[in-house]
Amino acid sequence: MEISFGTKKIGANQPAFIVAEMSGNHNGSIENAIALLKHAKEAGADALKLQTYTADSITLNVDNEDFYLKEDSPWLESKTLYDLYSKAETPIEWHEELFHEARKIDLEIFSTPFDEAGVDFLDQLGVAAFKIASPEINHIPLIKKVAKTGKPIILSSGVADLDDIKLAIETIKNFSTDPKIILLQCNSAYPSPYEDCNLLTISDITNSFHVLPGFSDHTMGSHCAIAAISLGAKLVEKHICIDKIDSVDSFFSMNPSEFKRMVNEIREVEKAIGEISYKVTNSAKQSLNGRRSIYVSQDIKKGAKISTENIKCIRPSHGLEPKYYEEVLGKKATKDLFIGDRLTLDFME
Repeated sequence: MEISFGTKKIGANQPAFIVAEMSGNHNGSIENAIALLKHAKEAGADALKLQTYTADSITLNVDNEDFYLKEDSPWLESKTLYDLYSKAETPIEWHEELFHEARKIDLEIFSTPFDEAGVDFLDQLGVAAFKIASPEINHIPLIKKVAKTGKPIILSSGVADLDDIKLAIETIKNFSTDPKIILLQCNSAYPSPYEDCNLLTISDITNSFHVLPGFSDHTMGSHCAIAAISLGAKLVEKHICIDKIDSVDSFFSMNPSEFKRMVNEIREVEKAIGEISYKVTNSAKQSLNGRRSIYVSQDIKKGAKISTENIKCIRPSHGLEPKYYEEVLGKKATKDLFIGDRLTLDFME
């Protein structure tokens, strides 16, 4: 299974596609947004992801208890959902410039729409794919709208149960003429506890849903992202922030140098994963001398018998392989042999 994403491919035989999530880490400045875009490219990301919404498109500005942030929210200082999304939104008027800047440096750029108008807007910008955010997985009208574009869909499972995932994928398949889906294992806690990541789910996604697997990582550090790669994730998404700027999601995001280190480690792990092979690799062949073989350990006169007293299985490996040890015992030497000689079958009757 392989999915085209702009000029790149995502699939079983491709390197993992690394997405840098900007979210609200621009901190209200388009200069910061452009800087993050460039940091993502320099760090080795394949794509930058935005979020396309306004506070009005995602919630209501009302004085109602339902719309106040809970006491355990990491964003409690914003008090209400409307205040939080007003602070975190990426202004619509920035999008065209950000798309232009990304394409200038050959960085893929796409976004998460949160309403149907956002889908139309992003489609007009020529977005290569759409992301369905974890909380939107039950927003079936939005999923239908995205599916009808025929573009790849990255679906996050952070607050979804099995029935939610099945319904979302079924909806995409019913409303897309050519469904191309990447399902991200995700835990929507910020930061996410390691014990709630359930990374083993990644290795089950393809068999259960016949889609490509990925991982949206909200943990601290890079080790979960790297582990996800070893379990088959073909897309990894991680938040990126500008170092030393306190922004809405910076408390669980990576700075550019951390992001770059993660990408490098992922690429190294991909090399290490390699393929299923029981052959001695070229690099390991230099260690073949460390295997044992049969050598003469005491001088043996012509006609004398080979015995446990005059041969040994030792390093290096230039002599007869140890599997012949018992077979040669009791045979007579056809020539004088000296300590340190390699034993070969030619030297015996």
